Amino acid sequence: MPSNFTLRFRNKMKSRFIVVLSLCFVLWGCSTSVQEYKENTPAFNLFEYFEGDVLAWGMVQDFNGKLTRRFDVKIRGVVKGDLLTLKEDFTYDDGEKQQRIWKITRNKDGTYTGEADDVVGQATGVVAGNALNWQYSLRLPVDGSVYNIAFDDWMYRQDKTHVFNIAEMRKWGFGVGKVTLFFEKQDVVE
Repeated sequence: MPSNFTLRFRNKMKSRFIVVLSLCFVLWGCSTSVQEYKENTPAFNLFEYFEGDVLAWGMVQDFNGKLTRRFDVKIRGVVKGDLLTLKEDFTYDDGEKQQRIWKITRNKDGTYTGEADDVVGQATGVVAGNALNWQYSLRLPVDGSVYNIAFDDWMYRQDKTHVFNIAEMRKWGFGVGKVTLFFEKQDVVE
């Protein structure tokens, strides 16, 4: 039977391990590498998927997972060479309407950069297999103030018409919410 000293030492070490593990999750997050999806199909061709009309619907959840907003999005994509322009018209469940226009550039190395009026600097994107990972900071109005919120945005191509999207939102490294979207391409030719 272990002594009291041994039991206290084990409990102390277990507590330290939990603290260190928790810090690792906060500092490095739980994200995986987009390269882990390189074998998955169908391949996610961002320009091909978003050229034309796409409908989307989604929700915003706070840091506790509570649903805070729902919305629909009508998207129109136009490709000219290595530039994709996405016009997104949002309608929220409370009647609010917003528009975001993305200018997305396909880079020679296969990565993407994107800009929009409410994006701080540039978004950067990498595709592998059926997955796309976007990293960007978005200016979000909340209760009369504007906050720069970091997005770790993941899109997964399901088939010719469907894409799933989950975006984790962070401020100062802490999770503040999540956006989940479902996309459906409208003009697919079978």
